[in-house]
Amino acid sequence: QVQLVESGGGLVQPGGSLKLSCEASGSEFRLYAMGWFRQAPGQQRELVAGITINGITNYAESVKGRFTISRDNGKSTVYLEMNNLQPDDTAVYFCNQRGGLWPNWKTDDGSWGQGTQVTVSS
Repeated sequence: QVQLVESGGGLVQPGGSLKLSCEASGSEFRLYAMGWFRQAPGQQRELVAGITINGITNYAESVKGRFTISRDNGKSTVYLEMNNLQPDDTAVYFCNQRGGLWPNWKTDDGSWGQGTQVTVSS
């Protein structure tokens, strides 16, 4: 059974930074694509960033240039570094693991973590 455990969320002022981590267990981490999604109150869950098994990245337009996704296969961990955070980034952030060399990030496939809250407010 795959387990994904997120950490690193919290309260930050506009313009600040946070780094989220998601550690996976119960799977051969290097063989899966990893993604970060977020869901704000009253809104649908959306992709923030994804990274394939070959390190190819994909970002939502709203976070390009501010967020960076990376993975450490030796630690079975995926990271999301978030800079210049804005109030619109406030949401619960979920880690996702899915199969496929070229995953379709528009679906709800794969395994999910429990989520970590990110709040951007002054």
